[in-house]
Order: sequence, then C-alpha cells, then structure tokens
Amino acid sequence: MAAHAAVPARHHGSLGWALPLAIGVIYGFYTSFMAREASEPVGGQLVIGFVSGAVLAGLCFALGRFQEALPRELRAAAYAALMGISVGYLYSLSGRSILTVIALALVLAVSTFLVTFYVFYTHED
Repeated sequence: MAAHAAVPARHHGSLGWALPLAIGVIYGFYTSFMAREASEPVGGQLVIGFVSGAVLAGLCFALGRFQEALPRELRAAAYAALMGISVGYLYSLSGRSILTVIALALVLAVSTFLVTFYVFYTHED
C-alpha cells in the first residue's frame, strides 16, 4: 500500500509552453506597435516585434523550466531582471530619455523583486 502513496511529479502540462508563447506574442505585437510610433519602416517594425517577442518567450520558457532549481533570492532576482529589462525596452521605444527609461526599469525591477521574494518566501515548503 505504501507504494501508492508516492509523491506525484509536478507536471505543468501545456501551460509550460503556452503561457510563455502567449506572453511573447503579446509583447511582440506591442513592440511592433511601439516601433511604428517611433517611425520605423513597416518591415523593420515587424522584425523588431518578432525578434523581441521570440526572445522574451524564450527567456520566460527557460525561467519557467529552471526556476525550481534556483534559490528564492536568485529566482526573485531573475523575475525582477526579466520584468525591468522588458518594460524598460518597451519604454525606450517611446522616445523617452535614457534616464527616465532606467528609472522606470529600476522601480519596476525592485518592486517585482520585493513581491516575488515575498511570495517565494511565504510559499516555500
């Protein structure tokens, strides 16, 4: 009977690839839209949108796969860096100065670090 009480493996199913893909597609469309506002040519804006969406989807997929192996501090820092860099890049396409882009990216990264660290700390087994 004890053999049936084994701990089940953690399976994320299709959400493990569908969520990063959806995030990447939405980010790519929005990046393409922001590049259009920055007066990029049509071909250039599509390339920027596709590449940035693919990179973000790949990074989200990799972080989702390897997050369990990271300690909570490093996991929170990885999510914070991903958030700060991705939003900072989008904000830089709006034509703002580099100092405002850096300030917004740092504020969002620090906020993301604090929230994710709290969640990981309080939900740790």
